[in-house]
This record gives sequence, C-alpha cells and structure tokens, in this order.
Amino acid sequence: MRMKKILSIALLVCLLPGVTCKKKSKPVIAVVPKAQAHIFWQTVHAGAIAAGRELGVEIRWNGPASEIDFTRQINIVDDFINQRVDGIALAPSHGESLVSIVERAAQERIPVTIFDSGIQTEKYVTYVSTDNYKGGVLAAKRMGEILREGGKIAMIGTIPGSVSTTERENGFRNTVQQEFPKLQIAAFQYGMSDRAKGLDVANDIMTAHPDLAGIFCSNESGTVGAVQAAKSKGVAGKIKIVGFDTSPTLIEDLEAGNIDSLVVQNPFRMGYLAVKTLVDYIRGKPPEKRIDTGATVVTAANLKEPAIKELVNPPIQKYLK
Repeated sequence: MRMKKILSIALLVCLLPGVTCKKKSKPVIAVVPKAQAHIFWQTVHAGAIAAGRELGVEIRWNGPASEIDFTRQINIVDDFINQRVDGIALAPSHGESLVSIVERAAQERIPVTIFDSGIQTEKYVTYVSTDNYKGGVLAAKRMGEILREGGKIAMIGTIPGSVSTTERENGFRNTVQQEFPKLQIAAFQYGMSDRAKGLDVANDIMTAHPDLAGIFCSNESGTVGAVQAAKSKGVAGKIKIVGFDTSPTLIEDLEAGNIDSLVVQNPFRMGYLAVKTLVDYIRGKPPEKRIDTGATVVTAANLKEPAIKELVNPPIQKYLK
C-alpha cells in the first residue's frame, strides 16, 4: 500500500506543468575550437568524436569562423553554459579575453577542460596541449642544424595574445639567441592566422631582406603564406622554411623541397583527450592538471615512416562523415 502511494505521488509530480520525468539522456560535452576551417581543427573534431563514441557521450561542436573573433567564441561558450551541457572543452583564442566566461562556467558548476592554448585562470579541470615552448625549441634546433653557417632568418608569428603560438615563438627565439649566435633574427611579423595575410607578410619580409636564409612560421596558415611567397619570388627551397602543423598542401611542399621541415602536433589525440579527461572528471576520476600531447619534427626523410604517416594523415573522414 505504501509503495502504491509513493508511485501515485511520483506520477502526479510528472503530470505537473513544466515538470518532465524522462529518462536522462547521455551526457553532453561541448567542444569549442578557436576556428573550424583549418585541417588542424577538423582533426581535433575527429578526435573528440572518437572519444564521444567510445565513452557514450554526445559531442556538440561549435566554433568561430576566425581565430581572431574572440567575441564570437565567448558567445558560443556562453550559449553552451545556458544549454546546461555537462562539460565544455575549450581552446581559448586569447589567454585573457576568455577568462571571465571560463570562470562563469565554473560558477555554474560546469567543468571546463582547456586544450591547445592556455588561459590565465585556474578554474579548469585540466590543460591538454602540445608543450608549445618545446615545439619552438625543436624548430630552432632544426633551423640551426640546416643553417650551420648562420645568416638572417625571420619569424612569422600567429596572433598576439594566443598563448600556444606565443610559447612557440618564445621557444624558437630564445633557443636561437642562446644556442645559435650565427643566426640573426632580422624580422618578426604576425600573419594573424590567415593565409592571405601570411603571404603578404612573407612577401614584405623577403623584399626587405633579399639575403634571407630561413623563415620560421608558428602555425599552418603562416607556413602556407611563406611557401607561396617563396614560390612567387623564385626562392622556394633556397630560403629554408621551418613550419608548424600540417595539411595535405604542406606535405606536398615538404616532399617537393619547398619546405625543409614541419613541427607537427597531434590534434587527433588532443581532441580525444580533451573529451576523455572531461568525462573522467565527471565520472569521478580527476585527471592530471597538465597533459602534453607531443610534437614531432617531420622531414622528407622520415615522412614515409609508419608512425609519421599516421600522424600527418589521421583517419578523420571516419569520424566526420
């Protein structure tokens, strides 16, 4: 009799206006990249979906069209907070501008995983990223190795305030200055994570420094721009380009000798772990505060190695159908 009474009360509650008694659906994890068009972010997306399928969670993916549209990224995160998602994985476009919205999520008890690029708050579960400073060091050591006689080099940065790429640029600059005194950094300009802007910047640098020996680019779009500029000026392969990240176009240029080398991250693993660590936390298994997803120097000489082939050509279409 008592059980019948309890069930009757429960039924009445479910019939009240505004009250739903549906079975809880699977957890929802929002993933917010800096942008969506670059192959890097598409690969992150594939990794996130792979984790979602494995762990039985729904992945909601949304990001701005441009990596410099901080306001749009803030609004996307705000919208996910209002949706009451179970967790948010965020790649902050700017280390300061996204602080308030991340802290708001924490106040709303929505856990946040930061990936790819850091942020100036501790209100997150874990930070999943390449050791970007080390990536810059790797690039500098490669430049020093191929330009043993020294010479003028230039840097094409990404976006002011982007923590990840700033760390790469600092790692490169500091290592060149400390370990390769014969190399002179003659120019530094930002490509603003835009291929057309990267091309313009590279053209300007090559025009101002016709004796340039090498260029370091801290992301994919800057690398593409530098290669295009070198081709247009007839110096492709002569100016040694050490880039960051990969794409089918960049791999073609690497094989053709237009690029010396690429420091390649593991965006598939980054997307996968950004989701997995968040789900682990939600399920009572707090992850480490910092997780390094690794970086590898890829050259024409090691491009055919199985591990490198998998790194530069992950099976993203399997997940992005």
